[in-house]
Amino acid sequence: MVLAKWDYLPSNLIELIVANFTDLRDVLSCMLLCKKWYYTLNDERSDIWRIFCQNNLSKAVLKSNVLSSLTSYKAKLRAYYYSWDSNECSRNIYIKPNGFTLHRNPVAQSTDAAKGKIGFLTGRHCWEVCWDGPLGTVAVVGIATKEANVQAQGYIALIGSNAHSWGWNLVENHLVHDGHCIGSYP
Repeated sequence: MVLAKWDYLPSNLIELIVANFTDLRDVLSCMLLCKKWYYTLNDERSDIWRIFCQNNLSKAVLKSNVLSSLTSYKAKLRAYYYSWDSNECSRNIYIKPNGFTLHRNPVAQSTDAAKGKIGFLTGRHCWEVCWDGPLGTVAVVGIATKEANVQAQGYIALIGSNAHSWGWNLVENHLVHDGHCIGSYP
């Protein structure tokens, strides 16, 4: 019996094997096979990321203005998988087909929120948020757990209203958590 020597395969063959015979969720397991696979698949310029983009993202997403500034397909995939989750938003919010833009239907006496697709357990993370149009009575951006509500009656700082979220009230420039103003920001 001849054992395959995975670390001797050419990089382009590794890319073809992984792109055509695995799911995007399995790339990390493939990277752990050996050093060569790790370096090949970790390369931002690798063709595998272009193939995964074409197979997993719609043309509307790939042509979005948000992704146009990203220089690698791996970065585009990462951005998309951390974008808004249409299943984790208020019924008054519509996530546009590009996945990066949300629209709130103006409903009186309602506070609405949306969450991202993937959460974090540790680390420091940052996002760029572009808010077009007027802020409204209460406009808050922040972070929340799965348990945080995405809709409330009336106008409140929903993100930051309980122990499950922290928010930055853009109207009053306050940091809010557990329903309390923690301080001013910036």
